[in-house]
Amino acid sequence: MEKKKKFAQLGDIWKRLRKNKLAVLGLIIIVIIFLVAIFANFIAPYSFDQQDLLSCFQGPSAQHWFGTDEFGRDIFSRVVYGTRISLLIGFVAVAIAMVIGVLLGAFSGYYGATVDNIIMRLMDILLSIPQIILAIAIVAVLGNGLFNLMLAVGISSIPHYARIVRASVLSVKDQEFIEAAKAAGSSDLRIIFKHIIPNCLAPIIVQATLGVAMAILTAAGLSFVGLGISPPTPEWGSMLSSARSYIRDYAYMTMFPGLAIMITIFALNVLGDGLRDALDPKQKK
Repeated sequence: MEKKKKFAQLGDIWKRLRKNKLAVLGLIIIVIIFLVAIFANFIAPYSFDQQDLLSCFQGPSAQHWFGTDEFGRDIFSRVVYGTRISLLIGFVAVAIAMVIGVLLGAFSGYYGATVDNIIMRLMDILLSIPQIILAIAIVAVLGNGLFNLMLAVGISSIPHYARIVRASVLSVKDQEFIEAAKAAGSSDLRIIFKHIIPNCLAPIIVQATLGVAMAILTAAGLSFVGLGISPPTPEWGSMLSSARSYIRDYAYMTMFPGLAIMITIFALNVLGDGLRDALDPKQKK
């Protein structure tokens, strides 16, 4: 019976989401991007690090759809392979931020008082620092590398999840089903994980969708200033960084990685906005 109810709720959410044409477009784009990442080996005509010094700086053509870079590498292949890296950074960074942020927000909202003050003041300190600056500081301490980049972006995003979850917990913790769980002898941890967090999933899902977009953008920014992934690993931000010296004469080298970032961020943002509207209880009729 409970499963049928959950499926009915998911069906209602999908119906509301389907009415938002822009959100559906975003979902379609994200699905295509995922497929490109999964089947990159079959889609890319060349290896991402295959060099041909006789074909440097060739413009877009039938042989090289997006042209070639300063080492004669096929830009289309590098953009395709870069999809994997950018999505990996986005989702792992959000997973790190979500796990830590949700736990901090849940404990802060549930226990209140001193626990709430300590956690929220710490989050306020982190929020007072621009996210990109905080990420730069973390990477500067940890060093370059894929894992360090994901960790830096994830840590810098924690306060957003903590504050959202705390607000949701405050609106849920005094409801009757929580009081019933306490009366039944449930421990605080059981109440938090079984009753409170599941009822806060809607804003978490929306923030996670928008957070992936921000994580990809932040990672691209870090790579652009030389604090991200080292070449020849294809990452959209690092591709922009290596191509900026040639932007006047070979604009296509920056155009295609930039378009990949722009399209991905656009799709995630409109999908996040659509999910926010679909998951809003006020939309239910």
